[in-house]
Amino acid sequence: MNAVNPSGWRPAAPARADDAPDSPTATGDRGLMLEEKLIFELGGWDQTGVDIEDVEGEVLGSLSGHLRAEKPALPGLSEPETVRHYTRLSRQNYAIDLGPFPLGSCTMKHNPRLNEKIARLPGFADIHPLQPTGTVQGALECINELAFWLMDLTGMHGVAMSPKAGAHGELCGILCIRAALEARGDPREVVLVPESAHGTNPATAAFANYRVEAIPATKEGRVDLAALKDRLGPDVAAVMITNPNTCGLFEPDMKAISDAVHEAGGFVYCDGANFNAIVGKVRPGDLGIDAMHINLHKTFSTPHGGGGPGSGPVVLSEALSPFGPLPYTARTKDGVVHLVEEEQADAFSDEHFGGVMRSFGRMAAFHGQMGMFTRALTYMLSHGADGLARVAEDSVLNANYILRSLEDLLDAPYAHSGPCMHEALFSDAGLAEGFSTLDIAKGLIDEGFHPMTVYFPLVVHGAMLVEPTETESKDGLDRLIVALRSVAERAKAGDEALHSAPHFTPRRRVDETQAARKPVLVWNGDPAPSGQPVPSEIGGR
Repeated sequence: MNAVNPSGWRPAAPARADDAPDSPTATGDRGLMLEEKLIFELGGWDQTGVDIEDVEGEVLGSLSGHLRAEKPALPGLSEPETVRHYTRLSRQNYAIDLGPFPLGSCTMKHNPRLNEKIARLPGFADIHPLQPTGTVQGALECINELAFWLMDLTGMHGVAMSPKAGAHGELCGILCIRAALEARGDPREVVLVPESAHGTNPATAAFANYRVEAIPATKEGRVDLAALKDRLGPDVAAVMITNPNTCGLFEPDMKAISDAVHEAGGFVYCDGANFNAIVGKVRPGDLGIDAMHINLHKTFSTPHGGGGPGSGPVVLSEALSPFGPLPYTARTKDGVVHLVEEEQADAFSDEHFGGVMRSFGRMAAFHGQMGMFTRALTYMLSHGADGLARVAEDSVLNANYILRSLEDLLDAPYAHSGPCMHEALFSDAGLAEGFSTLDIAKGLIDEGFHPMTVYFPLVVHGAMLVEPTETESKDGLDRLIVALRSVAERAKAGDEALHSAPHFTPRRRVDETQAARKPVLVWNGDPAPSGQPVPSEIGGR
């Protein structure tokens, strides 16, 4: 046992790149790691796994002009071949069910199976957005209950549930700010974005037709409050700030920032992507924040990524609630939470907002992603308020365990700033000449782990951002630490084998420049043009 690895865990045998056999197998397989071609390289083009009889006689009506002149270029595979193909491919995927997914600023945490079971109940899974309102009162009550939890956890006055993801929520918040400024005839045109904010923040502001100006960070990795105050003026509509920021640090001057912005007549937008680090511990509304999106997949365990349905509700201060999109939920002065739909807006405004409600419209056709709402609410109810606070505590504890276990070997540019929040930030400074963050990431794949976020945040050269989340056990963290230390030691010693890692995967290191500049998106089975690779050749074997 030692200070770096208190549990004493060690791998059974070294998993090093130079242990790879020199000669490949005849099949290209390595044990149960199966070599697999693309589906377009399997099966013939003149056959199909389904028998379809030829159409006799004339085709009805307008369909006649839409028939294909030739058969579609699709591979012909039987059902067993198709099932085996996709099953073999699934073995090549890394998933949270296999091990830690340490992507910084992404909070790739375990999704409890209880959430999935509830979301699949017929009363939730089988409803349709066009059903009469009277037949979906239970679903609407669940949405309202989730809205209440979100307002309670953030200390905010209202919430728009319909935004579909983080960036969609950011746009919602900025449009609320624009509507509030227009209502008072204030044509402000600048949004200030600190260097440590998420990259979507300036993109959202620009999309909403604001001019974006950056605010520098201090050497501690936090917003330079003096620089921010110096820039505030009558042209500043808002400040978009990420807290905790992308360096994994909490902004202790958040209340002072909000007060300064409000005094200058602007609004404060907070990127809530990192809410997992402070949920149940800090209420953004108490810090003077006017709008904040909440990624349900990051903080409240709904599925993340893969192109599936996202959800990014936006909580709003009392100043911005009258300008939120419809439908939305708001808390009245008597503490009652109301779900406000379009046909109720005028009456609600007259009774509770003094007739000043000026919603900017809708962000989506319906109420939002019902499947995500049921999963998030299940997560909240199963944890309770005390359990959600423990989520934040454990995620911060795990991140600091990672930081302090590696700072003696990897450069940690903000370790001197005190404890981190939910993620630990490292850089490639101090590696042997010619070695970089990319070599660490590829070497980690050979160790059986998904790499951390690399080259982000941009304020740190060669950044490596590790977020372990609260759902990783100490044993799992120790395994990750051992792997990271091993790869880092090799990079510092100049182990040339790292330059060609990974070695134990179905595909070797991809030429990322070629993949980005000359992607092969479609292949019709014909021989590739001279000098151009077919898809399976990009990146080698």
